[in-house]
Amino acid sequence: MTSTDLAIIGAGPAGMEAAATARETGLSVLLIDEQPEPGGQIWRAIERNVSERPDNLAFLGPDYAAGAAKAERFRASGANYWPSAMVWHLDSPEDGDKTILVAWDGVTRQVQARSVLLATGAMERPVPIPGWTLPGVMSIGAAQTMLKSSGLYPQAPLVLAGSGPLLLLFAVQCHAAGIPVSAVLDTTPPGAMMRGLPHLPKALLGWRTLLKGRRLMQALASSGIPVYRHVRNLEALGADSVERVRCTSDGQTVELEATTLLLHEGVVPNPQLTRLIGCEHRWNAAQRCFHPVLSDRGETSVPGVFVAGDGGGIGGAPAAENTGRIAALEIAEELGAVNRPSGDIEIVKARDNLRAQMAVRPLLDAMYPPPDWIGKLDGDVPVCRCEEVSARAVRGAAADGAPGPNQAKAFLRAGMGPCQGRMCGLTVTEILADAHGKEPDAIGYYRIRPPIKPVTVGELAALDGAD
Repeated sequence: MTSTDLAIIGAGPAGMEAAATARETGLSVLLIDEQPEPGGQIWRAIERNVSERPDNLAFLGPDYAAGAAKAERFRASGANYWPSAMVWHLDSPEDGDKTILVAWDGVTRQVQARSVLLATGAMERPVPIPGWTLPGVMSIGAAQTMLKSSGLYPQAPLVLAGSGPLLLLFAVQCHAAGIPVSAVLDTTPPGAMMRGLPHLPKALLGWRTLLKGRRLMQALASSGIPVYRHVRNLEALGADSVERVRCTSDGQTVELEATTLLLHEGVVPNPQLTRLIGCEHRWNAAQRCFHPVLSDRGETSVPGVFVAGDGGGIGGAPAAENTGRIAALEIAEELGAVNRPSGDIEIVKARDNLRAQMAVRPLLDAMYPPPDWIGKLDGDVPVCRCEEVSARAVRGAAADGAPGPNQAKAFLRAGMGPCQGRMCGLTVTEILADAHGKEPDAIGYYRIRPPIKPVTVGELAALDGAD
């Protein structure tokens, strides 16, 4: 049994900042992360790229390179760090310490913490188009991870499809790296600028983010990559792997050769751990996802459990750092490590920074609205990839009386595979909401049970032997 003041799960921007800040207050900190190096998705393998592939920093960009200093600060903080470790259960009684079960180095270890900070970040929204399970079809985030972690390039002909800032960023990164991109299929609905215009005055508070976005648009425009606008009815076609991509663009049918199709329709909070411990969640209509309800201190409805970063609501890396800092300072005060007067300058500064960074969010949500067609899915399109459950089957379960995802799970096994509903949960909720004519928050989400990630019998059996 390992005991600590603060256990942090996730070593991305929020987790690293929280760990370093909490250590400055004198708390003992344990940071647990599934990846072998700190950095999260945005700074994935930053230390390896700096030491082994420094030329890659040129096309991955300055925002990525900035992660090296963040990782260095975290390493120097003195926080206890468990990399390549997987949290599969969290027990969080209202009174008393929290217990975390972690599969690490072949055994299950128990961690007892006075407070827990979940910094598990976001996951890409699944994009269940026809043919999305064919080899060669994957998410842009997964391809970017391969590029950062291993220097692997996606195979040409390469087509990118979707909407939002990451689509623009990855297209520009590919062009800068010399990776040929056949086309970008932009699924953003017409009228993006007009939708965003009412939010522009407030968004000017985050003018640095706006400038970055402007530079990305200019870089893509000057790259020579063909861009098809207002794309709908996207399909991946092929026998044993993707061979072609078909869609409509401004009402015209477009068909392109492709060996790799990369999809992206924004990111959503990863809810598995907050759902597991029964935190209250709320539906965000603008982002079409659930997120945990948090106080301005970052605390969930479960006392002693905090959330920082995109897991509490999508804001991006700089905002995640500030939420991590705020949560760490609040936890330190709650545990008696510091005695801060109201209006402490560090918290005030972090809140001001966070306010500026989040000011851009309504504009982005309006310009790049999440896809409204996912709830309308029907037919043979696989929704639950683990159990091979189609959209038609989910609608059939609704017609048979399943009022929500947990009843549909009993009917169909959707959500019972190795991913434990991470990939299909939101889609099943949206389809059931459409089938019943209700809003998604009235339909709800899967009831998450441990283990939230696959754990071996050997790791379970080794529980008693863990130190």
